[in-house]
Amino acid sequence: MIGLLVTGHAHFGSGLTSSLNLIAGEQEHYKYVDFLPEYSLDDLSRELTKAMDELKDCEGILVFSDLPGGTPFKTAVEVGFPRGNVNVIAGTNLPMMVEIAMSRKFIDDLETLTQTALETGKEQVVKYEFKKVEQQESDDGI
Repeated sequence: MIGLLVTGHAHFGSGLTSSLNLIAGEQEHYKYVDFLPEYSLDDLSRELTKAMDELKDCEGILVFSDLPGGTPFKTAVEVGFPRGNVNVIAGTNLPMMVEIAMSRKFIDDLETLTQTALETGKEQVVKYEFKKVEQQESDDGI
């Protein structure tokens, strides 16, 4: 199974994990690392390394981060890239996480799972559009 790791600013990882577990159940081969205000860059790097080490027996690791170019994203790339089996994406949202939690049960290719995450994340960003429904009276009075 592909391991999942969620990281981001403040309680992004733990908060998203809480929501995911409520919707999709407790996840196996799953870790999160929050980048807390009191953390230094070394603290974040250490925690990401520890989480990836705990997922080392997985067929790959897909890291979800909050902001492209943010410290959690950049640090996950720095820690994960040398391992060779780690993909890091940014702009993570809950629909993406739910889809991947379910899909990784039958998708065991890291690149395919990564593409699924990117597509789902984009597709699930929507705006509500109100469309007024007009009732038409029939000619027969019914």
